[in-house]
Amino acid sequence: MNKGVLIPSVIVIAVIAIGAIVFTKNPAPNGTQIATPSTEPGIMAVLHKSPTCGCCGVYGSYMKKIGYNMQTSNMDNMEEIKVSLGVPQELWSCHTVEVGGYVVEGHIPEEAIRKMLDEKPDIKGIGMAGMPSGSPGMPGPKSGDFLIYEILHDGSKGGVYVTL
Repeated sequence: MNKGVLIPSVIVIAVIAIGAIVFTKNPAPNGTQIATPSTEPGIMAVLHKSPTCGCCGVYGSYMKKIGYNMQTSNMDNMEEIKVSLGVPQELWSCHTVEVGGYVVEGHIPEEAIRKMLDEKPDIKGIGMAGMPSGSPGMPGPKSGDFLIYEILHDGSKGGVYVTL
């Protein structure tokens, strides 16, 4: 490769690299934080899901991309795992994740999981009922705030842990 091609190529690569760094370090234009890889790569998480649930697989891929070491446990009876982990029925969604000693129920954005793992609150976990449009793993635009609730040690629904 001659000098006339090499120098512009190096400049283009440098600009792309700098743009990627700036893009992942700065908040999105609307003020929401862009999801970036976890600061602790390889945090072990177990995704309990139905073997036929497509959106659960998409959620698992989302978590892997962020940096979690995801294991998948396909379950024919999701009610069994939710009851055994103490997830209140009013927060049930299509999948349940175990991570860092906590339970995470539903299509919860990683920002809420990261907050919980960093703060280590005295709760069993967090949950968001249903399958809200625009949440990780679900298609469509976000249509409102995601209200993510505490799951208390006695298996009851607590107050709002975080709104995203």
